[in-house]
Amino acid sequence: MYGSHNGRFDMRGVGVAAAAAALLLAGCTSSGDGDGENHAGSGAGGNPAAIGQQPKGTDPYWVNPDGNAAEQVARYTGDGKEKEAALIRRIARQPVGEWIGTDNPEEEAKGFTEAAEKADREAVLVLYNIPHRDCGQFSKGGAADGDAYRAWLDSVAKGIGDRGATVILEPDAVLHLVDGCTPQEFHEERYDLLKGAVERLGQLPETRVYLDAGNAGWHTPDALFQPLQQAGIGAADGFAVNVSNFQTTAVSKEFGKQLSAKVGNKPFVIDTSRNGNGPYTGGAPEENWCNPPGRALGEPPTTSTGEELVDAYLWIKRPGESDGDCRGGPKAGDWWPEYALGLARGTE
Repeated sequence: MYGSHNGRFDMRGVGVAAAAAALLLAGCTSSGDGDGENHAGSGAGGNPAAIGQQPKGTDPYWVNPDGNAAEQVARYTGDGKEKEAALIRRIARQPVGEWIGTDNPEEEAKGFTEAAEKADREAVLVLYNIPHRDCGQFSKGGAADGDAYRAWLDSVAKGIGDRGATVILEPDAVLHLVDGCTPQEFHEERYDLLKGAVERLGQLPETRVYLDAGNAGWHTPDALFQPLQQAGIGAADGFAVNVSNFQTTAVSKEFGKQLSAKVGNKPFVIDTSRNGNGPYTGGAPEENWCNPPGRALGEPPTTSTGEELVDAYLWIKRPGESDGDCRGGPKAGDWWPEYALGLARGTE
């Protein structure tokens, strides 16, 4: 286990994702420049749990009205738990990354991007299927081999097509080459796959690609810039920092700026989903990344960052989904309403 590990998670069953995509395409999304949510008595037949879109001018990313948090809002509302519903709504009303699964990647990517396009927004997609993923830890897995990964990636690209998408490419993949977690025998293949993924996604006219670059608490820019170059950062739109981690926005900005200067002044995005209280320091360092207590939601997703090099704050990790079966949490990727409530309360 790695003390600065980001705590990844696997996608929910593809059947659920496919069903959600089908519902979205059937017209369950809100469109236009809403005020961030539909209130009781408005929209969706007056459904008080309905979730709308954020104002496009500052947040052009799509809010999934059928995500885990939105479903939890509906359950709490139905049970008369208005305080809990209001807390979870802080999560549900924000756009979050959609982590593409393995069985029907083209269908999922198409469903999410079509739903986003219908709402006049852009989907945020996370691709996390590199072979030998997560070094056998909580989110182990990935494609069986390089050919399987290339086929999967091509399916994702076909699903996106000419619709707008921001893609976060392979969290941890470069970092696990740097920290020794991924065996040396797989390094050359991984660099080749990442570079190929950047090139394939770069062929899509409305897709922006950000290669994951870890977080400020893991490795230094000096240790990262050459591996990122080898992985194809030169052809990417930029890189992503703090994915699934808790480093503050200020620290992440400084880390990103230092790294940017070493990779051609590339812009970057910051995952602010759970960094409102910064990293946890009260436990064993090797466990502080996994479901740490006392954390809070960070800055809402936006492209208005006030920083030329920071393209956006994004919620790449979906708040409320477990990092793994530590600290009483369910398996990686499962929705954990108690933890979600804690994140929302942390912002009060």
